[in-house]
Amino acid sequence: MSARVAIVVFPGSNCEHDVALALDGLGADPNFVWHTDVSLRNADAVVLPGGFAHGDYLRPGALARFSPIMKAIGDFAASGGPVLGICNGFQILCEAGLLPGALQKNQRLKFICAPSRVRVDSNHSVITNGIDEGVTLALPINHFDGNYICDARTAADLRETNSIILRYTANPNGSIDDIAGISNLKGNVAGLMPHPERACDPLSGSVDGELLLRALVRAALTEDGIAR
Repeated sequence: MSARVAIVVFPGSNCEHDVALALDGLGADPNFVWHTDVSLRNADAVVLPGGFAHGDYLRPGALARFSPIMKAIGDFAASGGPVLGICNGFQILCEAGLLPGALQKNQRLKFICAPSRVRVDSNHSVITNGIDEGVTLALPINHFDGNYICDARTAADLRETNSIILRYTANPNGSIDDIAGISNLKGNVAGLMPHPERACDPLSGSVDGELLLRALVRAALTEDGIAR
């Protein structure tokens, strides 16, 4: 059975086809869902891809959080369904309150498009389950607002609950605690700034992204949303 993955498309999304191609290569069944839809069409997992939803007006994700589809995503997440936000999708999940904290402009106020390395610091999430903690992955980054911030209490909670799932080995953007990706407490909602879908082909220089997306596909086919 193939995992049905809803890829949510907002005006300004530009990575949805990359995500679909990567998931299709892993045997999943990707389907595009427009932001004005109100149903995820019996999806087993949801991906919010990268791009510039609504042109990033006000700030990234600030308008997308009000799109009609977000209620269905919130309900799906509350039921334990696996949800992944990549780059702009991560920003949207934070703006919608499905993940804590926020993303602000990079520390040096420059757009960054470059390779990066991240370390798996927790395998209790839909994209890191089954991956040994301490493993490093080569994943590209492509963002201007990738600097993760949160208050001290939230940062402590993330550390105490093993909800920091990925850390940069060399912080490119000033993110607090070198955070590249986090999950909610249950682990079924995850967000990261690097692009795993762009590291799924040998010609890209890395296939490490397959590990994360393959974990999502496994999680989509388990009853509790996280493969053990």
